[in-house]
Amino acid sequence: MIKKFELDLSSKITVFGIELFRIKALISFSDVEKGELGGYVEKEENLSHYGNAWVYGNAEVSGNAEVSGNARVSGNAEVSGNAEVYGNAEVSGNAEVSGDTRVSGNAEVYGNAEVSGNAEVSGDTRVSGNAEVYGNAEVSGNAEVSGNARVSGNAEVSGNAEVYGNAEVSGDTRVSSNAWVFGNARVYGNAEVSGNAEVSGDTRVSGNAEVYGNAEVSGNAEVYGNAEVSKLNDYIVFKNNWSSGRYFTYTRSNKMWRVGCFYGTGEELIKKAYQDSGDSGKHYEAYVNLVKTLEEFDN
Repeated sequence: MIKKFELDLSSKITVFGIELFRIKALISFSDVEKGELGGYVEKEENLSHYGNAWVYGNAEVSGNAEVSGNARVSGNAEVSGNAEVYGNAEVSGNAEVSGDTRVSGNAEVYGNAEVSGNAEVSGDTRVSGNAEVYGNAEVSGNAEVSGNARVSGNAEVSGNAEVYGNAEVSGDTRVSSNAWVFGNARVYGNAEVSGNAEVSGDTRVSGNAEVYGNAEVSGNAEVYGNAEVSKLNDYIVFKNNWSSGRYFTYTRSNKMWRVGCFYGTGEELIKKAYQDSGDSGKHYEAYVNLVKTLEEFDN
């Protein structure tokens, strides 16, 4: 094995009590010239001598982390723990990659993004801005996670899907194909968002719900349980303007109502509302009957 770098013991920094040493190229390769100084590593094992992998600028690699293949870590980026960055992956800016994460393929993690836990970022994905990918989450394909978005748990974001804004995708959810999740939307549980679907605003998609096709779910809608939404008229959102001011949702596929913590049929909703008050019962009964009338027209 021909060594491509050495530790410059005269140029070091201390981070949280750990000494990191600047690296110095022993040979020329890729865009690195012999004698060029790179970023900082804790030990030689942090950067592979094989391939064109390199640590640039003020970037830091520590712990048992490893950068290999043709991967690049640059800017003020930090790679630590047991993380692996390999393939043609790039970690740059102020990004942080830690834990047991894997960043591979042509993936890019940049900006102030954080990838941690057991997360995997692969393919041609982009994780940027203040986005966070953690837990056992996987981001693959051409997917993008950006802004202040969070992807966590066992969630998977794949294909050409995009998660951005303040959106959160968690649990065992799947966001795939050309789907977009953005705004303050939350997708969790075992939910799936696919096709050309868009979930935005303050929407909640949870349980075993599916949003697909060209569906657009927005505003304050809640798609819950076993509901399926594939087009605009598959759900209706109402506003309680007689007391609480909160929104409530009806999904046509399973004929269920979501009102706050309540989830059930129209008849169950009416019964529950009358138990609360006569006024509440009359209002919800009117909405349930309105939906029945609308569905009769559609049929």
